[in-house]
Amino acid sequence: MSQYLILLYEDEGAYANAGQDVMNEVLQAHTTFGEKNASAVQGGNGLEPTGSATSIRSDGAGGFTVTDGPFAETKEALGGYYLVDAADLDEAIAIAKQVPARFGGVEVRPIMVFS
Repeated sequence: MSQYLILLYEDEGAYANAGQDVMNEVLQAHTTFGEKNASAVQGGNGLEPTGSATSIRSDGAGGFTVTDGPFAETKEALGGYYLVDAADLDEAIAIAKQVPARFGGVEVRPIMVFS
């Protein structure tokens, strides 16, 4: 088994404008996904909106610059993730296709293994 991170990238504005019914549907869809894939899902969380982010960058001289906001400003922002166990990339993709991403999409990345 290998581990993969499924990253959810979605339009935060769409969620900000969505009503409570949509939010309830999305939460229920994630609950259903978690139940259906309980043997593969090893963890995961939703993230607060990008407005709550703090970015830290090295200044190259041993110091750091700390700024409010996301590292990069994009239409679709990282909003959450799932850590899954899968036999291979194809299985990880099959799991990722089930992840609710109503206002965007997902990205699958293998976890790097250090020996």
